[in-house]
Amino acid sequence: MSFSGEVKKELAKRISPARHCQIAELAALMSFCGEYGQNQAGFTLGFQTENEAVLRKGFTLLKKTYNIDTDKALSRQEMQMLLTKIGGPGEQVDPLLIKSFCCKRAFLRGAFLAVGSMSDPAKGYHLEFDCTEGEKARLLRDLIKSFEIEARIILRKKYHVVYIKEGSGIVDLLNVCEAPVSLMNLENMRILKEMRNSVNRRVNCETANIAKTVTAAARQVEDIEYLRTHYGFRNLPEPLREMAEIRLEYPDAPLKELGEYFHPPLGKSGVNHRLRRLSELAEKARH
Repeated sequence: MSFSGEVKKELAKRISPARHCQIAELAALMSFCGEYGQNQAGFTLGFQTENEAVLRKGFTLLKKTYNIDTDKALSRQEMQMLLTKIGGPGEQVDPLLIKSFCCKRAFLRGAFLAVGSMSDPAKGYHLEFDCTEGEKARLLRDLIKSFEIEARIILRKKYHVVYIKEGSGIVDLLNVCEAPVSLMNLENMRILKEMRNSVNRRVNCETANIAKTVTAAARQVEDIEYLRTHYGFRNLPEPLREMAEIRLEYPDAPLKELGEYFHPPLGKSGVNHRLRRLSELAEKARH
């Protein structure tokens, strides 16, 4: 199962203890994926979703909130009551249903179950709600922002997409929707990902440093060999001659290690200064 599917599975099991929150979540499901119909037996109600857990959640909320028997057709009176209380598909949600923060949480949970999705955190951070109407998208964006989470809207084909791309924002939204298990799984993935990125950065940095050291050492050896052939070590001052001999003996050694071969030992800055002097002499000798 995808990570998005796991999130929905967890959210589908979450039933708010407060009836007003149950109604708010049911209103979200009906607004974003609900459908009404009529046949010979009476009126019908359902949810346009391929997710069985979401479907069960919708019917569970209907039974808990309004004692609706989901195994049979609705009467006209029941249908009218539902339309009045929570609205029909395509209708805007009554602001009174989502006035309190607990009901906003429940509504966002229902909206994610209905039209939400999330990418695999191992590949990237992206959570979105696909809305068919701009007004509904703006409502979701404003609800998300009320929890101080940054959300944006883009138009993609026929959908108004509310999306969050920051990992921290997605974590906060999972917390708002009350999905603690998914939240912890995401946090664990984020930590592992950040650790891998940190290790990769270190390795890349060390590799670059090694490459620079090797290149510099090769250039130094080349300069010293040129001096030996065209200038002669006997013409070098004693400190530079000693430096040249040690570098030729240890062509791959870093500066700190080279300094340890002197008696007394020489610091990195001293080694670097002598090698730079040798390179300058080689440059002059070439010209």
